[in-house]
Amino acid sequence: MNPSAATPTGSVPARPQLGIGRVRHERLRPTHHAFDYPTWFLLLPLRALRSQPEPTLRRNRRGWVSFHDADHGDGRADCLAWVDELLRSEGITDAQGEVWLHTYPRMLGVAFKPVSFWYCHRSDGALAAIVAEVNNTFGGRHCYLLAGPDLAWGRELVARKQFHVSPFCLVEGGYRFRFLRTGDAGSDGSGRTVARIDHDDAEGPLLLTSVSGDLAPLTAARLRHALWRMPLMTLGVIARIHWQALRLLIKRVPFFGKGPAATPSAHAP
Repeated sequence: MNPSAATPTGSVPARPQLGIGRVRHERLRPTHHAFDYPTWFLLLPLRALRSQPEPTLRRNRRGWVSFHDADHGDGRADCLAWVDELLRSEGITDAQGEVWLHTYPRMLGVAFKPVSFWYCHRSDGALAAIVAEVNNTFGGRHCYLLAGPDLAWGRELVARKQFHVSPFCLVEGGYRFRFLRTGDAGSDGSGRTVARIDHDDAEGPLLLTSVSGDLAPLTAARLRHALWRMPLMTLGVIARIHWQALRLLIKRVPFFGKGPAATPSAHAP
């Protein structure tokens, strides 16, 4: 996989993408535990959508599949304005290119997004920042801002863990992120994307996670294909989280309780 593939920056507006792939999770301690599920997700060029809405995407409207801005950031009606303000508040003023949001949609009005990724580009297509927006099952939200000279496709990025996600992990240690995207440099945007997040504690690697998928433009036919394969995907994500939690309890993995309330704040590594 070529990690240097650029996000589309041509004169033709970028198109929303639908990714179909896998989500993987592996716990190394105190007992081994792993799962691997099929998944699908959206990759949305928010600046392009601001000037040219996509008819296939039901945005801020009811539908079997829809995308709602209020599910992100501080809950406002324009999530792109939120991320632009966030970046400026952190001193990042050159992210004027496309902003791609990798996220799960709402399904039948139900939204749960364990993690969403904002890929924020400069005008020349280079990455200016990545925001990892994390939600837990207790209604909490936290954002990790990744920026600086080491920011690039394929490079390992690090951040200190500051938010309670799994009740089977303490808020300690740090994350190692790695993002890959390949494909055409044209407006079609087809290709492949991989996002990896590994959690280390004082003893070393603890959790290895990733979400990956093959990208193609969001069309009614491709959306029907994804729905045929996984018609209740969001509800399935919630059910699987609780099923895996039950399995961890059966394995007597220590349980650490409820996390803090929602917050849209962001912190750099």
